[in-house]
Amino acid sequence: MLYHLFDYLHRLGIPGTGMFRYITFRSAAAIILSLLIATVIGRYIIRFLRRQQVGEEIRDLGLDGQAQKQGTPTMGGVIILLSIIVPVLLFARLDNVYIQLMIISTLWLGLIGFLDDYIKIFKKDKRGLNGRFKIIGQVGLGLIVGVTLYVSDDVVIRERVTATETGVAATVMSNVDDGFSQEKSIVVLVQDVKSTQTTVPFFKNNQFDYAWFGAFAGEYAEEIGWIIFVIITILIVTAVSNGANLTDGLDGLATGTSAIAGVTLGILAYVSGHMVYADYLNIMYIPNSGELVVFISAFIGATIGFLWYNSYPAQVFMGDTGSLSLGGIIAVFAIIIHKELLIPILCGIFLMENLSVVMQVGYFKYTKRRFGVGKRIFLMSPLHHHYQKKGLPEAKIVTRFWIVGIALAVLTIVTLKIR
Repeated sequence: MLYHLFDYLHRLGIPGTGMFRYITFRSAAAIILSLLIATVIGRYIIRFLRRQQVGEEIRDLGLDGQAQKQGTPTMGGVIILLSIIVPVLLFARLDNVYIQLMIISTLWLGLIGFLDDYIKIFKKDKRGLNGRFKIIGQVGLGLIVGVTLYVSDDVVIRERVTATETGVAATVMSNVDDGFSQEKSIVVLVQDVKSTQTTVPFFKNNQFDYAWFGAFAGEYAEEIGWIIFVIITILIVTAVSNGANLTDGLDGLATGTSAIAGVTLGILAYVSGHMVYADYLNIMYIPNSGELVVFISAFIGATIGFLWYNSYPAQVFMGDTGSLSLGGIIAVFAIIIHKELLIPILCGIFLMENLSVVMQVGYFKYTKRRFGVGKRIFLMSPLHHHYQKKGLPEAKIVTRFWIVGIALAVLTIVTLKIR
């Protein structure tokens, strides 16, 4: 909102109003405001949740420190959602299709998580929202995101073409999206195209095209590529949001891990939306995607601010309201900037948590069917509970998972150059 207001004032010639044209300025404002909302307003939301007796019902799993968590306010994900949405509405360009998709994704999964928490707490049904409805909601969001990226004329990539191809001569700016206008000496032929390409890590020519799967269909290859892309989008949104949900089992674990992923995605979005950096790194340039840095800045501020209250020992839990949203935001963001194939690296913690549950359940069923007695791979799943069972303090487990998350984040960024 403020961007459009100050852009109008700038055109009227009012001094100082041009600052809002800079992505870096608005990103800094977004992260500061989100931190303030999470830490200041979050305190009052926690008090309200306590008065409403919105406390977590803790199952007896025989874990150290478990009893002390009984009654801790949950549904704190509302703090995260508020801390993201308000700064984005104020500082982002609301006419940007990528920002619109991120707002929809945040509210969509936030609503699904809220319904789940509401049923558990106020309806006293420990099962929460039926699993089928969760999956339907996640699939629905994946479908919305995938189809929008397919049909929107604003969703394009800019690629180089040879002199014999149809293209538009363009003088490269240092960053048009960020308000800069300094001209560089590079002149290339470029064109904006709809594309099903994505980035494959560790390969020199690291552009993979989903349309290759439809090569057998001739002129319909691109349409088949988009169908596959939409299916992949649905799978990624579902997997990552569920992974974040499973990771939310120790104080600060999901919050800190998401903040680390957010910083990494912010770097990837900035270089992908900056023509000079994209050219230097030889990566896909995505016009107008730089605006996503404003969103992810609010996301980073919200998660770090929430960590003020969610770090060990937690004063509030995010519940499904927060965890489903965090995972979904990370997934959709990565898909938009064509970095979805980096998710297994960047979200390695979420992946390990997901796989530990799948392996545990699958092996137990297999051994029970084969030998009559179910056996387990881990002492308990998800994986963080396995280490709790081994006697490691909760704070140490969380810190070590963060360290692994930071290492994976660094590896994700390094893939820009290691090919």
